[in-house]
Amino acid sequence: MSMAQKVQIEGKVVSKASGEPIEAVEIFIKNSSISTITNKEGKFTIEDLNPGIYELAAFYLGLQSEIVTVKAEGGRYEVNFTMGDWETELDEVEITAEREETNGIRRLRSVEGAGIYEAKKSEVIILDEIVANLATNNSRQAYAKVPGLNIWESDGAGLQLGIGARGLDPNRTSNFNVRQNGYDISADALGYPESYYTPALEAVDHIQVVRGAASLQYGTQFGGLLNFILKKGPKDKPFELTSRQSVGSYGFFNSFNSIGGTKGKINHYTFYQFKRGDGWRPNSNFNSHMAYTNIAYEPSKKLKLGFQYTFMRYLTKQPGGLTDALFNEDPRQSIRNRNWFRVNWNLAAVTADYKFSDRLKLNTRNFLLIGGRDAVGNLGRIDRVDDMQERDLFVDDFRNFGNETRLIFHYGPHNIPSVLLVGSRFYKGFTDRKQGNGTDGSDANFTFNNPDNLEGSDFDFPSTNVSVFAENIFNISKKVSITPGVRFEYIQTNAEGYFQDKVLVPNPVTGIAEDSVFSVNETKDRNRSLILFGLGASYKPTDRVELYGNFSQNYRAINFNDIRVVNPNLTVDPNIKDETGYNFDLGIRGHHQNIINFDASIFYLKYNGRIGAILRTDNENFRIFRYRTNIADSRHIGTELFTEVNLLKLIDRYTEASKKIMWFSNVALIDAKYISEENSAIDGNEVELVPSLNIKTGLTFTSNKFKISYQYSYTQEHFSDASNAKLTPSAVEGLIPSYSIMDLSLSYKYKFMTFESGVNNLLDEHYFTRRAAGYPGPGIIPSDGRTFYFTLQIKI
Repeated sequence: MSMAQKVQIEGKVVSKASGEPIEAVEIFIKNSSISTITNKEGKFTIEDLNPGIYELAAFYLGLQSEIVTVKAEGGRYEVNFTMGDWETELDEVEITAEREETNGIRRLRSVEGAGIYEAKKSEVIILDEIVANLATNNSRQAYAKVPGLNIWESDGAGLQLGIGARGLDPNRTSNFNVRQNGYDISADALGYPESYYTPALEAVDHIQVVRGAASLQYGTQFGGLLNFILKKGPKDKPFELTSRQSVGSYGFFNSFNSIGGTKGKINHYTFYQFKRGDGWRPNSNFNSHMAYTNIAYEPSKKLKLGFQYTFMRYLTKQPGGLTDALFNEDPRQSIRNRNWFRVNWNLAAVTADYKFSDRLKLNTRNFLLIGGRDAVGNLGRIDRVDDMQERDLFVDDFRNFGNETRLIFHYGPHNIPSVLLVGSRFYKGFTDRKQGNGTDGSDANFTFNNPDNLEGSDFDFPSTNVSVFAENIFNISKKVSITPGVRFEYIQTNAEGYFQDKVLVPNPVTGIAEDSVFSVNETKDRNRSLILFGLGASYKPTDRVELYGNFSQNYRAINFNDIRVVNPNLTVDPNIKDETGYNFDLGIRGHHQNIINFDASIFYLKYNGRIGAILRTDNENFRIFRYRTNIADSRHIGTELFTEVNLLKLIDRYTEASKKIMWFSNVALIDAKYISEENSAIDGNEVELVPSLNIKTGLTFTSNKFKISYQYSYTQEHFSDASNAKLTPSAVEGLIPSYSIMDLSLSYKYKFMTFESGVNNLLDEHYFTRRAAGYPGPGIIPSDGRTFYFTLQIKI
């Protein structure tokens, strides 16, 4: 194509009120990565475009977002914008820009939806733009561009997610506040923040990740926020059908089907997913059903109403753990064939957005969870043969309700607006937990043998949480802002029920000491109130570079798993206490001409009274057992680096946008140590589950409708417990050796069809990411070897 056929669009942006030019307005072409910034005269230029129809958008925080359509056949075109104060919603253009060309990762804007993210460490994963095995929720691929994550890969079907950040336990992502469309989805956000439900990634539009500074808006936990934003129906058609059918290794089959669209004032989206498989190891077959519907009604320009319902039910057989010797002999073997796990999840939410004025907006969410998880099997030490006796049975039922309401107020002059967010949260959780003996069979039978007199425990765990929070972006100038925040928290946790205890009593006939079992009734009530503070700061020396920093306090209340649980592999300290601490971030991030995208930061995480498990010896029978308690304080120092480069544009900036070679690198270096003046055996030890080096890197080649992606992941060896034991007979404690994994995926679009295929764990590496104390172990839980998948998508 000759240069004469190229298109150049230029123009100017002025204030509607004063007619003065506006500097630093972002001008971008929707559905592309092409963007620029206006200069001091309010002028901009976009060059070297091919002929076509372009939608140009102008965005400036605090001003009306403008969109202009240009039909360009070649040559020069002039487009001017006149921007007024807050006449449309600031997030209207939110993420509609840069959909195709963000390469699967971007950052949260200063104000997005009902949240403030100025100066916070954040990432947004855009699922439609990554080439990955979405049918199995492959977390190693999905979160590849988020540095500092330790990912547990003990579930090849993607039924449960396990990720931790900056040295926090990945177990069921319990150190993040996990949400879907802004509301809680974990078992009990306060009393038991473990995630047994993970949204189908094929239905997820994007995932928001915010680190520890999220504590002021989303709860006090150390990890931050993980928010799954599900897809909505298309706005330009009343009906759209998407059908994705996937097959893979070891009998894997996945069927995902969705419908969505907009009719009048109603937008709707519904999906159903079914997946089944035999698993990489014996005794690991599963089947899963998931459904979701979202109906949004907009009766007026001021009011939006929404209703959402999610259903998930799955049953999986669990092959159990392995000792180190068994893993080295054959990681695919299973010596447990009577372990089963079942989850039933029902989520509902009613939302409302109301715009009082162009400056003041209200968002409220009411959400409900009715669900349960049941586990039955042999939880005895894995270095012992299954005695084929009665199995351990755990039954948890959850009933939670909550409301979160937020007001966002924009104020000040249009050229340097400030934003205030105030909010409240009410949460009521209730969990009924039962532990006792199940049947001695091998089937998925979740019935207690003695329901009226359980051999383990029977407890109710009601909890209440009331919070009030506020954050404010003060834009001191166009380049400098500070964002202070505060959160008041009231927490009440209760426990009421009984557990079975035992004591050694001499047999009157033999004189030999034997266990005497008795019931202990227990009632606990803990109330606490606290205030957390935080402060963020941002400096933008240029339009494309930002220096940011933030400090936020954190708090983690003990949950009922720490209050009362009967586990043959674990004893809980009756005087266990809540955890406190803070996060600190300092970094620089930016981009340059759609060629490079980078974020480099350092962090310091202080964790006081960190809860964990250490090995102790029983003074009576000299039995070695794991003891869960406040081990010690810990400090985590690290750096998180992310870089992505368009190699073709680096060589030739006029390269066609449809052709790219993208290289990314994600590196996290973490030094985490225990600080204890009371326990010399722990002082100076490495914090468990913290790889000191974590690397993910990859290349993606794109040519029109074809994409192929290669990814390499490396995780350095680390310990699984605070005592830094390298090897134990039970295999619950010990080293997690270094491992490196390669993945290869490709995608091709042809008209209304998309073909996807790939190989996970390309070199068939034998490795594991966790040692479990209970389910799905105990012992080493091997990760999957080499697996293949193929997906056909039809969209009409």
